[in-house]
Amino acid sequence: MNDLSSTIAPDIAQKRFVLATDLDGTFLGGSADDRKALYDWIEAHRDSVGLVFVTGRDPEFIVDLTGRQGVPRPDYVVGDVGTTIAQVMTDGSVAPIPALEQDIAATWNDSGDAVREALEGAPGLTLQPTAFRYRVSYDMDPDTFDKHACEVVEDMGHDWLISANCYFDVLPKGFSKGPSLLKLIDHLGLDQQKVLAAGDTLNDLSMLECGVPAVAVGGSEEPLLSRVRSLDHVHKASAIGAAGITEAIRAFNLHPEV
Repeated sequence: MNDLSSTIAPDIAQKRFVLATDLDGTFLGGSADDRKALYDWIEAHRDSVGLVFVTGRDPEFIVDLTGRQGVPRPDYVVGDVGTTIAQVMTDGSVAPIPALEQDIAATWNDSGDAVREALEGAPGLTLQPTAFRYRVSYDMDPDTFDKHACEVVEDMGHDWLISANCYFDVLPKGFSKGPSLLKLIDHLGLDQQKVLAAGDTLNDLSMLECGVPAVAVGGSEEPLLSRVRSLDHVHKASAIGAAGITEAIRAFNLHPEV
């Protein structure tokens, strides 16, 4: 891994607008035409538009995704539900930033094995095969899930998160998408009011609540919408996925050429 603890991109803080977006259902959501329109617009305005993926996906997925033609490569990634904070290199590789992950790693304290042991055989939970660094994640069957698992996680001193009614994440206490996005924004010297956070499920709630202009794209799950309905800084888009992001950029007047 590259040590990027002192790295601050010389250009992203000067860009007019930075999109910080979830992937599944958001940046990757909506029609093929709507996705292409947004992606082409970003690529045509890279001199004034920055891009951050804020996702539950791991770095390997990001590398694979951005290797596909037509998907813009982000400048930075807040991945693994906020437990990875990384820069995307010119070759497409994802390099974690040690200075921004130090407290995440310390809080997690190599708890993966203990969490997996404690939740082994828990009803409704199937361990995901990826070896995440600072989280443990499960596929969840809502019909058989036993909420006692939440108590087990809390007793261990960790946070749990259910999203899309089918995923169960165990996270280091106090860390999720929102806090990690704010940490990256501060590190890069970005103006928070020039950043748009975009999401569609409950694992996006912390970044939609964190105070930057935000959008719950059309098609967002109802539990998320119910939590952000009263927040004036969150645009509730009618357009689905990528088109909802474009709708919000216009609604907040974040870029003159969208």
